[in-house]
Amino acid sequence: MLRLLKKRSAKTGMPPGTLIHVGEASSAQVKITRFSYDEAHLEQDVAETIAACIPLEGKPGVTWIDLDGIHQIEILEQLGECMSVHPLVLEDILNTDQRPKLEDFDDYLFIVLKMSHYDDQSGEMEVEQISLILGPNYVVSFQERPGDVFDPIRDRITNGRGHIRKLGADYLAYTLIDAIVDHYFIVLEQIGEKIEFLEEELITDPTPETLQTIHNLKREMIFLRKSVWPLREVVGGLERRESPLIGESIAVYLRDVYDHTIQVIDTLETFRDMISGMLDIYLSSVSNRMNEVMKVLTIIATIFIPLTLIAGIYGMNFKYMPELEQPWGYPAVWGVMLAIAIVMLIYFRRKKWL
Repeated sequence: MLRLLKKRSAKTGMPPGTLIHVGEASSAQVKITRFSYDEAHLEQDVAETIAACIPLEGKPGVTWIDLDGIHQIEILEQLGECMSVHPLVLEDILNTDQRPKLEDFDDYLFIVLKMSHYDDQSGEMEVEQISLILGPNYVVSFQERPGDVFDPIRDRITNGRGHIRKLGADYLAYTLIDAIVDHYFIVLEQIGEKIEFLEEELITDPTPETLQTIHNLKREMIFLRKSVWPLREVVGGLERRESPLIGESIAVYLRDVYDHTIQVIDTLETFRDMISGMLDIYLSSVSNRMNEVMKVLTIIATIFIPLTLIAGIYGMNFKYMPELEQPWGYPAVWGVMLAIAIVMLIYFRRKKWL
């Protein structure tokens, strides 16, 4: 189950810039992957230390350093010392409950994004924080754990497809952001399939499990909205090219990402309205089923009221009751009772109460 807020109690009272990991604990080794490339050359390796990937200043081409795992604080401390990264940036990288944002530090841009996907085993949505540091000729990406949506980008770099090897670090940062935004469409498609299935279930046979599924979907939509709405501000800030690190040629690509972000937001709002309507439909369905049950019970009780009256009259133990001495008294009472029941059923049918 996703947590709306992650525990930050360990940071209480600490001075600004104190490096404490806020997120899921992990004992796995941090994987550091480096891509250094230009249009003609490519170097790719897995580094054991962050110092092996830097310094980057003056190096030709573009360098992409990708860290899978941020729980080892000493690695981020080394990176901060070698690349002169502000301690508050390192603190935000370790705090995985950040809001998507864009910060300009003149020498580099700091970008925080949220990557969402469904776990194949549990079927639940997972939200992971992705942090990017964009410099003049490098991009450093930070992920909480292995597994991402960047494999097509790595493939394009390795095989030299597209424009990625011909353009700079700003284009690489754009492709990473675009991959995250495009993956939102896949998540929304999966949510749309769940909504279609729930709509059929609501109409045919709603159950308490259906209500639980609706609440889970509402919770997932809250997380998506929390991730996507600030993303529009991030992409819009990059598109305005207020930093010299963003070239003019990248503006058209960022505008396309901004349009995709708006589409995701529109679809997200539509799904939110549909899920809210589904909750109303569920409550109405349960109420209608209860009304049907109460109607049947009311009709049965109404039919038995006159029959109970007759049975009560002739069930009294008075000595002088003339009908008790009649040979056909018992069958006559049964006939009257059946006739009353049949007449009442016909009357209910004509009134369309049945």
